[in-house]
Amino acid sequence: MNVTTIYVLIGFGSFIGGFLLKLAIEAGKITKARQKAEQIIQNARKEGSNIKRDAILESKEAILKVRNEFEKEMREAKRDLMGQERRLQQRTSGLDRKFDQLDQREKELQRREKELRRQQEKAGNAEKRYQIMIDEQLKKLEIISMMTREEAKEELKAQLLQEARNECGLLMKKIEEDASAKAMHKAQKVIGLAIQRCAADTIAESTVSIVQLTGDEMKGRIIGREGRNIKALEMATGVDLIIDDTPEAVILSSYDPIKRATAKMALERLIADGRIHPARIEDMVVKVKKEIERSVQEAGEKAAIEVGCDNIHPEIIKLLGRLKYRTSYSQNVLLHSKEVAFLCGMMAAELGLDLKIARRAGLLHDIGKATSHEVEGGHAEIGGDLARRYNEKPIIVNSIASHHEDVEAESVIATLVAASDALSASRPGARSEMLAAYIKRLEKLEAISNSFNGVDKTFAIQAGREIRVSVVPETIDDGKAYLLAKDIAKKIENEMVYPGEIKVTVVRETRVTEFAR
Repeated sequence: MNVTTIYVLIGFGSFIGGFLLKLAIEAGKITKARQKAEQIIQNARKEGSNIKRDAILESKEAILKVRNEFEKEMREAKRDLMGQERRLQQRTSGLDRKFDQLDQREKELQRREKELRRQQEKAGNAEKRYQIMIDEQLKKLEIISMMTREEAKEELKAQLLQEARNECGLLMKKIEEDASAKAMHKAQKVIGLAIQRCAADTIAESTVSIVQLTGDEMKGRIIGREGRNIKALEMATGVDLIIDDTPEAVILSSYDPIKRATAKMALERLIADGRIHPARIEDMVVKVKKEIERSVQEAGEKAAIEVGCDNIHPEIIKLLGRLKYRTSYSQNVLLHSKEVAFLCGMMAAELGLDLKIARRAGLLHDIGKATSHEVEGGHAEIGGDLARRYNEKPIIVNSIASHHEDVEAESVIATLVAASDALSASRPGARSEMLAAYIKRLEKLEAISNSFNGVDKTFAIQAGREIRVSVVPETIDDGKAYLLAKDIAKKIENEMVYPGEIKVTVVRETRVTEFAR
């Protein structure tokens, strides 16, 4: 055996020995692990038994607690039921007492009902007896008075109606006098302050339709050869030229005041220039029209600035400026509108209302007159539509539309606009009136008053602002006099058109004359 073999055997033996040793070590570890595992299992069993015991104890305690709470609730419920049962018994006994009382009351009512029936029967019998007696007495009265029952009723009714009418008239007079005394004092104060503060011109400028000439020979130059100059001027301006025997004057005729103003200005400038022929006439009319348009715009803007109104639509400004060339009974409408604006603003300030709104409404109240000849309808209605179209406030629209009572006034400012319009139009010197129309109006006033029964004489005084009615005192008493004044005023309002207001005064007097001889 050689050395190599010996080494191999030794190595193999060492390996076997190490392997066996490792097996022995591993066996020891397994034994220890098994012992440890058994120890853990025993501990776990002990802990599990402890947890189980604790859980059983907790569940028993919970069951006991729930049982105690349930018993407590049952006791409380039993007490509540017993209390409700006692209250129910008390209510039942109370109802029994009430039923007994109702039975007694019912019996009492039945007894009273029987008594009432007996009394009604007695009253019916007595009424029949009395009616028979009344009929007998009425028959006797008819025989004595020689009047039937219906005739007596009608006469009595007429007498009572007349007495009631007289008393009603006197009572109405007293009530209105008391109410109007305070209202009149306040109104006079407000209007007086407004008039005192408004320094308006008494005479307003009017539109002139006559052009003065330097001489009668100028008429021929205006007419021109074969009338070509006058035809050119009429075609360019839309105004009729009347050349008659009036010395040194030409009359312009047109319904449109702006066209008439354009023709007047153009003709005056042509006369001053001396060159009058169709081409020159057309150029001058075009130039004057532009100046009139600027004048209209400036007049509207100036009026708005003077009154203190801003943010007015440009079209409204233009229409406002056109009122400069419009007159009403010779009163310039633009000056009248400004005067109404100032009066309305002053009265609004006295009453604590919005001064700007009042002035704006007063300034625009006659805006419809700028287009009234072009549009159908009254100027108040047209003005209201224009203001609504150009986004004016509803209170201003209503003030414009209602200032002649065509529609109902919806605000105090609307009433102030109507009052200011009447005040401006009716003040002395504000307007002129043709003599024939003036006399006709006075005659109609007197005719209306004389149409009433009991009127003796009627006198129109104060330029038709007042009528005095003299009545027959034997026919008209104090109560009837008051009602007669109201009836006359109402008839005047319904049948006549007039500026401002008309005062109706009824005079009743008794004169006794005796002679001493």
